[in-house]
Amino acid sequence: MQVTSYIFFNGKCAEALAFYEKVLGAKVEAKMTYGESPAAAHTSNVPRDNIIHARFKVGNSTILASDGETPPAAARFALCIHSDKAAEAERVFRDLAEGGQVRMKMDKTFFAARFGMATDKFGIPWMVICEKEAA
Repeated sequence: MQVTSYIFFNGKCAEALAFYEKVLGAKVEAKMTYGESPAAAHTSNVPRDNIIHARFKVGNSTILASDGETPPAAARFALCIHSDKAAEAERVFRDLAEGGQVRMKMDKTFFAARFGMATDKFGIPWMVICEKEAA
């Protein structure tokens, strides 16, 4: 298992990525706008040039980012757990969500074999992802 930070910028993600490239030497590895994504038709209230998902590295650390909705309690982060096993992702998601709140049910998405979002019973926002099925 691995835990990765996922930071929300409320419309300033592109600006933040450029800043981190300049200040931290960050390397943007992936970036997709709402307008470029398969979710474009379902997010008509979001500016098309806002970033739906980005991934960048600072040294050996990977950080994920988005202009997406700020998690509950105005937290500007979510902890993201990566698993290479769908069953493990399902278990972790279920256990984190118990006594908390599911924000997006665990399911297959256009970017992952399994993905879900929940706030645990302590109010910590989590994302659980299995990007592709293990071979």
